[in-house]
Amino acid sequence: MQFKIERTKLFSALSHIQNAVEKKNTIPILSNILITCQNSNLLLTATDLDLSMVEVVAGEIISDGATTTPAHLFYDIVRKLPDGAQIELSTDNENSQIIIKSSRSKFSLPCLSKEEFPVISNDDLPHNFQISSKVLKKLLDKTKFAISTEETRYYLNGVYFHKPDNVDNPVMRSVATDGHRLAYTESKLPDGVSDIPSIIVPRKAVSEVRRLLDQFDEDINVSLSDAQMRFNIGTTTINTKLIDGTFPDYQRVIPEQNNKFMKVDRSDFVAAVDRVSTISTEKSRAIKLSIESNMMKISANSADTATAYEEVAIEYDSELIEIGFNSKYLLDITSHVEGSIINFSLSDSVSPAIITDDSDSQSLFVLMPMRV
Repeated sequence: MQFKIERTKLFSALSHIQNAVEKKNTIPILSNILITCQNSNLLLTATDLDLSMVEVVAGEIISDGATTTPAHLFYDIVRKLPDGAQIELSTDNENSQIIIKSSRSKFSLPCLSKEEFPVISNDDLPHNFQISSKVLKKLLDKTKFAISTEETRYYLNGVYFHKPDNVDNPVMRSVATDGHRLAYTESKLPDGVSDIPSIIVPRKAVSEVRRLLDQFDEDINVSLSDAQMRFNIGTTTINTKLIDGTFPDYQRVIPEQNNKFMKVDRSDFVAAVDRVSTISTEKSRAIKLSIESNMMKISANSADTATAYEEVAIEYDSELIEIGFNSKYLLDITSHVEGSIINFSLSDSVSPAIITDDSDSQSLFVLMPMRV
């Protein structure tokens, strides 16, 4: 195997896929990236068995072949080579080493046989559709912050995509929750997916897809089955297993009886919560909102008797309510409100709050209160 390639092209491709490789692996081959030269293209493949990424790069192929080499070491070497450098890669006669040459630099890295590398499934999946990168960004951005990191509740470790039945116009809805907060948003159902199955996309796949979308503004080709999902984003293909579990009935935690409504300027509220929460040193980062006619008092206390207090003007005409929240969760939610006004729908000090955005009727957030 031998090929030549410009450093920027190779670095861009490696930066796309090297995150698929876990930093620590008990299976040596999973620390490696598969490098394949065929049909005038260079294919780079990385996997952790649950998620795989394949990148196609144009290069000058001198001789076909394939091998594997340590992914993160290879990435670091290419990253440190100067911009514009020409890189030549080749394997020795035994295919036990890959040689990287660039100007006066030369590196030799160990290889493992390509036969040891897991076979990446490229089977056709039954459901196929296109979705704009802008819409997919929104479906992920508005929800991924609420994904649970608690491994015991594995079915919450991803974003739930489904087609809800209780709406007039067909939509695709994305939902995530960690039990303390819930986020959902939706968009018009893409053409060709009237029978889309309900699926849970794992956290790592969500992160990798979202990262690639920053560099791609065109439509995304998506294929899926009940167990697998594939994203074709430019020259990168991401295959991921789906979480095999049942997402809870999230509609049950969205309160329907909240009858106290508050509007507040987003920038004023976010700044005040951020300032007051500075002294809340406990893990819970607790703050208290005292809400009365057209005025909200935000306060916090710390174990060493420090206190903070700030008033914020609001629109509110119901009776006094005092409610506590985790300030980090509150700021996470408000950072995804794009309009200038945040709407709160409340019931009492122990019931969940609904938070919505004046500028986005398709998104909704629920935040559980806490005792303060």
